[in-house]
Parts: sequence; structure tokens; C-alpha cells
Amino acid sequence: MKRIESVSEESEQIDSFLLRAAELLHRYGTPSFRLEGVMTRVATTQGLHSEFLYTPTALIVGLGYGESQRTYVRRVESGETDISKLLALDQILEDLESGRISVADAAERLEQTASDPPPFRTLVSLLASAIACAGVAVIFGGSWLETLIAGFFGLVIAYLAMFASVFTQRGLLEPFLGFAVALCAVALGHWLPVNDRLITMAALILPIPGLTLTIALTELALHHLSSGSARLAGAMVSLFTLVVGVAIAWRLTDAWMEPMHDKIDPLPGWCLWIAVSVTPMALAVVFKAPISQWPAIMVVVISGFLTSRTMTEMAGPEVGALLGAMAVGCGSNIYARVFNRPAIIPQTPGLLILVPGTIGYSALTAMIDNETIRGVELAFSMSILGVALVGGLLLANQLISPKRIL
Repeated sequence: MKRIESVSEESEQIDSFLLRAAELLHRYGTPSFRLEGVMTRVATTQGLHSEFLYTPTALIVGLGYGESQRTYVRRVESGETDISKLLALDQILEDLESGRISVADAAERLEQTASDPPPFRTLVSLLASAIACAGVAVIFGGSWLETLIAGFFGLVIAYLAMFASVFTQRGLLEPFLGFAVALCAVALGHWLPVNDRLITMAALILPIPGLTLTIALTELALHHLSSGSARLAGAMVSLFTLVVGVAIAWRLTDAWMEPMHDKIDPLPGWCLWIAVSVTPMALAVVFKAPISQWPAIMVVVISGFLTSRTMTEMAGPEVGALLGAMAVGCGSNIYARVFNRPAIIPQTPGLLILVPGTIGYSALTAMIDNETIRGVELAFSMSILGVALVGGLLLANQLISPKRIL
């Protein structure tokens, strides 16, 4: 292992590479405890003492010793989880650590990865979002008509999210989506035999920041307090602004709240198993996972869902969340050990099915409907379930170590 004591052209090249790698890992959805750990290890293999501090939108890096330490501060934007990019970045860092490539080669591959097009065409991604929302509607007990409507709204939401840049003022996308979906759902609920509340919740399942909430609690549990607090605050603000849009739509459509038709019966039980089988593939496309990773994602997602559902019926939702997250964590760690790939790949879509974001949404909407006691109960349930999920993941890491940081 070599040690670099002074600022030289070589050390500047390594510094630049480490900063760029950290920025890209941040952009593609890596939690703080994983990013800081993997980047510290990479820096060590290059003979550098390093300190990485990552919070959403901010990256502070110290490289070197004592008075010669170089400190870098970067303003970086958080992005959606992109599994294909994370796979490529993981391979680059692994090749650099093992000495198979030089820092210059690794830097070149980093830029190539950043510029690579997404693995799926836009139409495929839109259809996957629609299928995911439709699958969630089935899991929530929706009818065939509610499932179709939720899927259509999910497609429209995904299309609008691609053009979020038209909102020059940040923070407008969530309330706009909540308002538009709730308004359309209430209108349809007045004229058609559908449950507008179920449609709204299923259609908004991807914008609801349940996964972000779970990651924030995990970071806090691992004493990454700065990143966890910032991420938790961001998740709660996103949820509140989303619900504000829904609330405004409901207030404007009070006269439409009374349906004109009896509701259609839910789909038969066998449809649930179709939804559970298809939804993981849709989530794999949403998170841009290559087709080669789909089998592992399906196994982890389905095992987590079935464990959570079975144990919820037997012992309650808290036990179901704990053991469901443990199943997801153990499955992801086994995948990481067997295939030498990041555990985050199957773990991210596996957790999305379990996260308590919909309960938080239900808590806020209950308060909007002046059901304060029910709203407080749901909010407390969301907190308990979120902690249970984090506990399940931490227990899984103790039972089966992934032997990897990412």
C-alpha cells in the first residue's frame, strides 16, 4: 500500500476520483452509512487517510493527515435509486481496489457510467410504474376498475415526474400530484362505483416517501445523526406537501364526495398472488435494475411480503414488519455473499413493499377528515412499524453478514 504525503499531480487525480465517485454514489441513491464506508475503504487502498461526511445535498470530504489534510465541500443533489448505475459503480470500485485498473481508468469509466442511457426505454418505465400502482391497488383490496384506474394514474404520475424541471420552484411537484390525483379520483368516485381513497393511495405509492423514511430511521439507528435527521425531515416535508395537495382537492370537491353507485366487489383472492408475482418485476424496472437481477429481486420481494403478511395475521403488524424486514435483509445479504454484488440491489425494492409510508398518508388524511384520534393512532403505528423495519434489517445483518459495504 502506498502513502501519499504531499499534494502532487497523482494525489490530485486520486482526490478528484474519490470526490466524483462519492458524488455519483450519492446521486444514485446510496445511504450515508454505505457511502461513507465504501469510500473510506477505497481511499485506504490508495494510501489516503480519509473522512467522509455525507448528508442529503451536502458532501464534506477530508483527505490526508494533519496540516496537509485537504478538505472539500460539494453541494450535490439527491436522486432516485438507480440499480444499474450502482452495479456499474460497484464494479469500478472493486476493480480499482484489487489493482486491476488504474485511477485514470477508473475515472474514465466513472464518467462513462454517468453518461450511459437508462437500461429501459421511457415507455417501458412508464408501463412499469402503472403496473406497480395497479399491483398495490390489488394488494389494498381494490376491484378491477379501481386497479385499472390506479394503474393509469400511476402512468400519468411517472410521466409528469420526468418533467419535474418545469416546476421552477422546488417542492411544487408533490402537492401538484396529490391535488391532481385526488381531484380526478373524487370525480370518478362520484360517477363510477369506485373508492376514490383507495385509488388515490395506490396511485401515489411511488411519490409517498416511505422508503426514504425507512432509510432515515436506519441512518439514525446507526448513529449517522446528521444524514438521518436531514433525510427524515425531507421525507416528512414531502409527505406533508403531498397530503396538502390531496386535502385541497377534497375541500374543493365536498359536493362530489357522495357516490352515486354501489361499489364493485374486490377481486378474487387468486388475483393477489398474481399481483405479488408481477409487482416485483415492475419495481425492478422502476429502480432500473438489469434483467439479470430480476430473479434475486423477485425472491427477496416475495419472501419479504409473504413473511410480513403471514406474521401480521398471526402476531400483529409490528411482528410482521420486523420479520418481513428480516426476511428482506437476510435474502439481500445472502445474495451479496453468493454473487459478490451489493445487498442494496434486492433490498431497495424489497423494502418498498413493506415501508409504512401509506400509514403516514392515512394518518394525515384522517386528521384532514377531523378523525383526530384515528390519525394519531395511525401516526403512532407508522413510527412503530418504521422502527420495527429498521430492527429487522439490523438483526438480519447480525444473523447473515453481507461481507460487503454497498
